[in-house]
Amino acid sequence: MELFFILQLAFYVLGGVFSLFASAEKENLSRATHLLAGIAGGCGMVYSLAVLFGAPQVSYLFPAGLPLLGSLEFVVDPLSAFFVFLISFLSLATSIFAIGYTRTSQLQKGVPLLGFLYNFFILTMVLVVTVRNIFYFLIFWELMSIASYFLVVHKHERPEARRAGFIYFVMTHIGTAFITSAFILLFVNTGSFQFDPLSAHAPLLSPAWKNGIFLCALIGFGAKAGMIPLHIWLPEAHPQAPSHVSALMSGVMIKTAIYGLLRFLFLFLGKPFAWWGSAILIFAIFSTLFGVLYALMEQDLKKLLAFSSIENIGIILLGIGMAVFFSATNQPVLASFAVVAALYHVMNHAAFKGLLFLSAGAVLSQTHTGNMENLGGLIKKMPWTAFCFLVSAAAISALPPLNGFVSEWLTFVSLLMGFKSESVGIRFFAPILASLLAFASALVATCFVKAFGIIFLGTPRSKCVSESREVDFSMKLGMGMLAACCVLFALLAPVIISLLGKVAQQFFGSEVLSQHFVRKAFLIDPAGLSQFAPSWAFIAIVVVVLCILIATRVFLGKGTIRIGPSWDCGVKALSPHMQYTATGFSKPLRRIFSFLYQPTRRVEVEDEGHEILRTARRFESKVHPFFEETFYRPLSKWIGIVSQKVKAIQTGHIQLYLSYIFVTLVLLLIFLRLSR
Repeated sequence: MELFFILQLAFYVLGGVFSLFASAEKENLSRATHLLAGIAGGCGMVYSLAVLFGAPQVSYLFPAGLPLLGSLEFVVDPLSAFFVFLISFLSLATSIFAIGYTRTSQLQKGVPLLGFLYNFFILTMVLVVTVRNIFYFLIFWELMSIASYFLVVHKHERPEARRAGFIYFVMTHIGTAFITSAFILLFVNTGSFQFDPLSAHAPLLSPAWKNGIFLCALIGFGAKAGMIPLHIWLPEAHPQAPSHVSALMSGVMIKTAIYGLLRFLFLFLGKPFAWWGSAILIFAIFSTLFGVLYALMEQDLKKLLAFSSIENIGIILLGIGMAVFFSATNQPVLASFAVVAALYHVMNHAAFKGLLFLSAGAVLSQTHTGNMENLGGLIKKMPWTAFCFLVSAAAISALPPLNGFVSEWLTFVSLLMGFKSESVGIRFFAPILASLLAFASALVATCFVKAFGIIFLGTPRSKCVSESREVDFSMKLGMGMLAACCVLFALLAPVIISLLGKVAQQFFGSEVLSQHFVRKAFLIDPAGLSQFAPSWAFIAIVVVVLCILIATRVFLGKGTIRIGPSWDCGVKALSPHMQYTATGFSKPLRRIFSFLYQPTRRVEVEDEGHEILRTARRFESKVHPFFEETFYRPLSKWIGIVSQKVKAIQTGHIQLYLSYIFVTLVLLLIFLRLSR
């Protein structure tokens, strides 16, 4: 399996280099670059699945390395194999999609650089989840952030792209600073840069050290994952990147933070404390609720999807928070179930969110707008894209028999398993969290009813929609692969959970087996609260639908079905202005949650001096971002004021600068003397 690992890295490198230096035409260049990325993804799927199915873990020691910093070693254990599989299968689909997408008029500029950054971005993600050294992990983490930054500002001539890139650059480096602090605290206690000594030394850490490391890791990885209130970069950055890159950023890049958090919680820090789980659950439920509430208000399609990713990160953190709590209270089987629920949703989110972004990219490539107010009626122009968007919308809304339902059901049950805890607090709050998760799921369904209805149903609202057409074969194939995954990941739930159980065993020991909650085709939670058979549910739904279709055919007959124009109350022709708009659809919720949104509206009327002679009317509604206006803008203003005052020490006199250095050296010598 080491050969496939090396081949994967080699193909990504080859694809990036070829993109920069090949002299072929842009169309063939795009095909070759993304084809190599797709082959690399296929290689990654081979060895990652082999490890998950029981093959020995892949280990590769790179011959080069810095002696003082430890060896540059790559190891693919079950946890790494799971994330390599996610990166590989999604990059395979996006690479196929990108072959056609990069030929559209929107991306003709800068295709060679885009191909290089695309391959380099995926390569760094694979290296992040497989490297086993603190120093090199931070190097690859930073390279991943830099590559994604340049992809975000790919259209740097647009002010909104530059603004999004700046916010992303600042927030990701704040997160990196906290991650670095967590690793430094670990290094101080172990004296090693390698991962294995960190895990071995975990039981010897004092509670104070463990709490400090946990807080640094939670803030650092939470910023990368888009956890509220560290989320402000995500809805800005994801819409600006090319759509196939947005699919990777939302589908797998933010999940590298979940990978790092899991390593800290269950491997580097040993047995967690119960309050860690409570802290994670608080951030999780806020991310879940605020993410979907802000998604409901969005008119820009890709920004809506970005806010939805925050909501799904919250669902993943709900499972992780319960796993931490169960592990702290010596309930490894329940903790294993909760981890499996979280990892299952990580995988499902990669599939349906990747498909949503690819579908959005298909719409953008044909209509050249992401504003839902200008779309409509695309189901007649782009039926395949509409079908794929509908599948992913149903999956993210947790509707059976698709994959989103299975993982959200597992997360819901893991919350209800809090009844089995000895803690009175968790027995009280777990059902409340479960009810809030159910409420958030209903809001998600509302959000994507709005998105699908406004974009694909009704009549076209602009000329660009009327002139659009279905995308080419490669784009349809990339979307079709992910649509199939949304179904297969549900039907194969018992097999997938058995594989994810091996990851849980890595955390909680060999005594935790997936057989505790998998009985052939049935999923049974360890607490005995419920059971579910995804394959049987799928068969039952198919049978019911077929029966309805057959009954309709038999009793109604073909001749009684007529297709005609929409009923219009006597009006000669329906106007696009008669349809629901995205703003109008979400207005009831905007009024209900006005305490959060703080909406403002402006109405402009031109009536030429008399109401009867009104000639024009303009309505504008705006939702104020709570966290940006109450926290980040005041903080930014305060930093600016402090910076101006600190700037006074820059006098330009070298004598003063030398005195600064002298004082610093004296203070360091005093510190070293006192620390002996």
